[in-house]
Amino acid sequence: MSISATHAVRRAIPLRAPLALWVGAFVYAAFVLAGNHLLIDPDTMWQVTVGRWILDHGTVPTVDVYSFTMRGQPWISTQWLAQVAYAEAFARAGWAGPVVLASFCIAATFGLLARFLSQRLSESTTLVLVAAALALTVPHLLARPHVLALPVMMAWIGGLVGAADRRGAPSFRLLPLMTLWANLHGGFVLGLALILPIAVDATWNARASQRQALALRWAAFALAALAASCVTPYGWNSLLASQKILGLGEALPLIMEWRPADFSCVGSLEICLLLGFGLALYRGISLPPTRIVLLLGMLHMALSQTRSLESFALLVPLFLASPLAKQIGGPDGAKPAIAMPRMPVAALAAALLAGTIAWAPLARFEPHTRGSPVAAVAELKKLNLGRVFNDYDFGGYLIANGVAPFIDGRTELYGERFFVEHNAASGLMKPENLFRLLDRYDIEATLMRTQSAATTLLDHMDGWQKIYSDDIATIHLRKPGAVHGIEPAVNPQAR
Repeated sequence: MSISATHAVRRAIPLRAPLALWVGAFVYAAFVLAGNHLLIDPDTMWQVTVGRWILDHGTVPTVDVYSFTMRGQPWISTQWLAQVAYAEAFARAGWAGPVVLASFCIAATFGLLARFLSQRLSESTTLVLVAAALALTVPHLLARPHVLALPVMMAWIGGLVGAADRRGAPSFRLLPLMTLWANLHGGFVLGLALILPIAVDATWNARASQRQALALRWAAFALAALAASCVTPYGWNSLLASQKILGLGEALPLIMEWRPADFSCVGSLEICLLLGFGLALYRGISLPPTRIVLLLGMLHMALSQTRSLESFALLVPLFLASPLAKQIGGPDGAKPAIAMPRMPVAALAAALLAGTIAWAPLARFEPHTRGSPVAAVAELKKLNLGRVFNDYDFGGYLIANGVAPFIDGRTELYGERFFVEHNAASGLMKPENLFRLLDRYDIEATLMRTQSAATTLLDHMDGWQKIYSDDIATIHLRKPGAVHGIEPAVNPQAR
């Protein structure tokens, strides 16, 4: 009887959900419960629109079919697979579909992070690093294509770092991950770029007699990874598209997510950096030279571009795990430091599924449109106009509602000069730009933020009649003979 009991315990232990699964379950539940946070970016709507177009036409776009300024110009969507996934999820479950899909991928990302760390560090240290990563990435975790690529990034970089920790070369079985990443999001270029420094780390720490052979194996893997990244509908053009984005020059600092980190007020990045520096000074933690280079490189990216913050938060713990384990201790022994409840993995998954099904109808998931020109676009569509000069932030909402924009978030399509000219026109840094663009493109109406400088100027321009205004957007209609001083008043509609 005692022997049977012993065997029962041994069989039950593998069914106990490990820390990584509990982390994933917690993150999934948290994001599903706060699901509308994932939909606060109106760009999610046009991502679904593009995905629907791909499904309807059975092909991926190669030219612009949305704007009237760049219609027919070459344009590819390096995130086509993520757009299709969001569109299919939306078709099956409404906005609950993208929320659940994004939440699952976020949960998988942090579950993979916890799994990698817990194999090298104690559970308490793992949870601290996971919590820090979550705090840094929360503002960037939205139902957009990059979120679907995050678990692929974690598995890819985790595989590379794991090989470096073993002083070996990565398995070629990782290559399908690169192909998947290249079809989900243009960030796959980071995965290619990190092969070289991680390979240097692996060979640097290997025995002298093994370095040449190891370097050749890494080189072969790098070439295979480059080839795998080209297995997309666009071939090697996906690589060129990423290069085009990075070459936008003066346009990049004008886009919010490409701006450098702002330390004018205390934020999560500053807190994490100060605590990390303090811990390193207090404990005397040191890193190998190659890991220092990786850490500083990722830090530079995070400080120079806020969109790189999630890569910094998720990947730096992978680089630090093995060196930290040698100095502050490795995984816990037979008795975990943190007691986790025992639950079969299948039961945990079933509980999450049941909770999702019960919560989705009550949550009423829908995009956050408080900053979108909802009422203004409804009025604009009644006019049936084809050439509307719009605010940059309104472009995605126009695409999602079937109105051809002047400009939208696909900055790589419009190019540096076009974007900078539009920014100078809408902000009246160069007022002549506004008049030149209005005439060059034979603009019939404008849809700009009510508080913008361009809106204020048009309020006082003859030939432009204000026909709608609320606290978000204002429409001016080109109307020969209109005199601003005697035009009918428009009462703002509070929202």
